[in-house]
Amino acid sequence: MGSATREALAAGTQALDAAGSIDLKTVTDLFAAGRAVGNSAQLRALLSDPSAEAALKAAAVDQVFGKAVGESARALLRQAVSQRWSSPEDLLEGIEDLGLRAAAVSAGAEATITSELFEFGRIVASDAELELALGSKLGKPSEKVAVTAKLLQGKALPETIAIVEQLVAQPRGRRIRELLRTAAATVADQQGFSIATVTSALPLSAAQVERVAAGLTAQYGRSLRVNQIVDPSIIGGLRVQIGDDVFDGSVSTRLSELRLQLAG
Repeated sequence: MGSATREALAAGTQALDAAGSIDLKTVTDLFAAGRAVGNSAQLRALLSDPSAEAALKAAAVDQVFGKAVGESARALLRQAVSQRWSSPEDLLEGIEDLGLRAAAVSAGAEATITSELFEFGRIVASDAELELALGSKLGKPSEKVAVTAKLLQGKALPETIAIVEQLVAQPRGRRIRELLRTAAATVADQQGFSIATVTSALPLSAAQVERVAAGLTAQYGRSLRVNQIVDPSIIGGLRVQIGDDVFDGSVSTRLSELRLQLAG
């Protein structure tokens, strides 16, 4: 990610924070606009062109989306296209980032979007056929959206469903597990916390999870919520992932390291 894109993403977050009412329609409008931009190379090139005047690009947003999306989404889109992006593809990332953060705002600070995304990821990971169906480049986006809607309807927040539908409809070359992890991290950031994925050989008790969360919060200086994975293959100990940071204290890893030392 280039410096221009990082600055544009930060500006988008600031614009969202300063916006008025953000509701579910804003979320779905942003995602729909992102898919429309992604499906039109000409529109994508125009809206991300650093040499084009911001007023021209804002006018293009109004002309293309004026009747299709609400004013709150259009205002955020106008702000997004007024920024400099490192590439046309990064503009798509910026619009999706806005949609994810808008979902967090729409649902509220205490909403369970991140845990619902995590649970959906577990369902996908446990079903190879489902993972293939959602990740295949041959499948129609509409069919993938229908599958996710069927799985999540009545079991997840509308914002969570909108996010998953966006991810499977416009994966942009990313794997479904990566999509869900990245989306959850973005939502968590907007809600003011980070996610720690803790893998253990046996389920942790509520008290143990609380102690782990407290220790990690003290270390990172930011509120953390723990997602737990049970994997008997690690034998014992814990493996913790927070963003790109991985702390592996599992017994299986220690044994592997010991074997390497003995072999050397």
